[in-house]
Amino acid sequence: MRIEQKGGAAKMIEIEKLQLYYGEFQALKNIRLSIPERSITAFIGPSGCGKSTLLRTLNRMNDSIPGVRIEGRVELQGKDIYSADTEVESLRKRVGMVFQQPNPFPKSIYDNVAYGPRLHGKLKKADLDELVERSLRAASLWEEVKDNLKKSALGLSGGQQQRLCIARALAVEPEVLLMDESTSALDPISTTKIEELTRELSRSYTIVMVTHNMHQAARISDRTVFFLNGEVVEAADTQMLFSSPVDQRTEDYISGRFG
Repeated sequence: MRIEQKGGAAKMIEIEKLQLYYGEFQALKNIRLSIPERSITAFIGPSGCGKSTLLRTLNRMNDSIPGVRIEGRVELQGKDIYSADTEVESLRKRVGMVFQQPNPFPKSIYDNVAYGPRLHGKLKKADLDELVERSLRAASLWEEVKDNLKKSALGLSGGQQQRLCIARALAVEPEVLLMDESTSALDPISTTKIEELTRELSRSYTIVMVTHNMHQAARISDRTVFFLNGEVVEAADTQMLFSSPVDQRTEDYISGRFG
């Protein structure tokens, strides 16, 4: 197994000896991984290899699944997020998530973005107005919706809805953004917009993305991690992993021999 860390990059997330079980089934096996800040890390691998399971451990989304058991450490800026004193609500404010299918609330565009800040106590209208605009601008959506903020978010196109979900995640001012197959349900034009947006956001946020699209990983990620059967096979600079994989299994996967 090769795990290379880009020199000089500060670590946002450090994973040590992570094991995850669904009942008797072991879904993640001895995961060791560093995720640098303000960068895009892509998880690739065949279906069922553990990449989405690992993504969901980073903000404890697996906690609600019956029978899940986790061993090892997942540190966010040096603090174990599975320690007894971790407040999960606060963790999910710091580690936001965008899902495969756009999932706007059946509310107005404005109320979708304002939902999280209101939960966390930001109630002054002037503050909310400024935050909603800033979040929509960050998600490259403001110019398209600024005159329709009171209209239902469900009237937006699929690509617009996904960018709205990104704006909603950004509105609580996270440090990390998790993206689970966030373009797989979109058309090519919307996918390109989300990819360009993701690159732009990586200047300010740590982004971890799961993708089945190896070309997408090669286009936009800084580092790529290849998973197989619940294990990290190889993790390296994206260009290095795709051009000079060390493990034969990585070579076989990216060349299309399986998966």
